[in-house]
Amino acid sequence: GEPVRVLVTGAAGQIAYSLLYSIAKGDVFGKDQPLTLVLLDITPMMTVLEGVVMELQDCALPLLREVIPTDKEEVAFKDLDIAILVGSMPRREGMERKDLLKANVKIFKSQGAALDKYAKKTVKV
Repeated sequence: GEPVRVLVTGAAGQIAYSLLYSIAKGDVFGKDQPLTLVLLDITPMMTVLEGVVMELQDCALPLLREVIPTDKEEVAFKDLDIAILVGSMPRREGMERKDLLKANVKIFKSQGAALDKYAKKTVKV
């Protein structure tokens, strides 16, 4: 079959990390569904992300056709079939919860706009 394009945001983070492996193994979309994994994170996390990519490639998972690490929304959201939005800002020392929520709303707003602009209209989030 055709590979589905799956985006995971915040891909260098802990939550995404465990998720990526399950997706790549076929636990999420089925054992015969090939995948292209698109990993989005912020620019300072790109070196961590490269490491994640190498680990996934080392696992030689048969369903995983391609892994694309990026810090650009227009790359990440292009022609997506599925978007898994894990990425958000961690709460920093001395940060009010409402400030954290505000920052995250901004992130999700911008991702929503990017979804609208670049993803397939049939995208599942």
